Amino acid sequence: MSPSTEKPDDCTESAGLGDFLRSLLRGIPWSERAEQRQTIHFGTPAGGLFRIDNSRGRTRVVGEARDDIEIAVHKITRAESEAAARQLASCTRIASTEVDGVLEVEIEMPRRWNRRATVNLDVRVPQGLSMEVNGSNDKIEIKGLRADCNTRSSNASVRVEDVQGTVEINASNAKVRCIDTHGDLSVYTSNGKIEITGHRGSLDGSTSNGLIQAELAEVGSGGITLVTSNGHISLALPDPVDADVDLRVDNGIIRNQRSLCRCKRSSGGRLTGVLGRGGAPVKLRTSNGSISLK
Repeated sequence: MSPSTEKPDDCTESAGLGDFLRSLLRGIPWSERAEQRQTIHFGTPAGGLFRIDNSRGRTRVVGEARDDIEIAVHKITRAESEAAARQLASCTRIASTEVDGVLEVEIEMPRRWNRRATVNLDVRVPQGLSMEVNGSNDKIEIKGLRADCNTRSSNASVRVEDVQGTVEINASNAKVRCIDTHGDLSVYTSNGKIEITGHRGSLDGSTSNGLIQAELAEVGSGGITLVTSNGHISLALPDPVDADVDLRVDNGIIRNQRSLCRCKRSSGGRLTGVLGRGGAPVKLRTSNGSISLK
């Protein structure tokens, strides 16, 4: 059952001299604080997809052996007075809609003066429920799913752990870390580091102005593509592995610790060769940095 999205009368401010004076003081950080906690439950959407949009705080999603959705909400508000902070907490709410079998929740908050609200969400869902999580300015964590997952973030780090399914992460100005994922993994970020540990499957990752470190437990038939500008790439592959290797740097060096068949190294900063019987493509590219194959 979803919470009402109607706003009580006291969530609408009346105009007056106080309003006008405070509107002239938008740069002042109000220091009075209030907190409020609540727990909301939803049924599993018929379409098998749950979308969360939270630009107000941290979002943590955990897949469990359950058949409903539980959201623990922690609201932290600041305003010019204690009463105003409590009022803002009461008026900040979780709004929900379900269209064509897709359940979507987002944060609704009155916008006025310099009042601020942080809304942290701890979400527990059925393991087989597909997820879309959008956030900014705070962490996104997803763990324990057995379904596809799509994440978008801005200025917010992303951590995905123990997820089996197709995972796509799009981030900006953020670090991305994936641990023990299994399936097709796509990671795109700018001005951030990418760390992959224990992945099984194909991998496509790119960043700008960032380091890429990847350690694979198994290489999928789709292979591996890692690209960065102004950063180092370090890739550790399982042994044995069957792959066609193509490494290229523009301004940097290549360090290879694997025995390659039909190995060719060019003066232009390119190394190619075959691991095992060949097969899955492994392509690593960097403009200003080094490449290490382990």
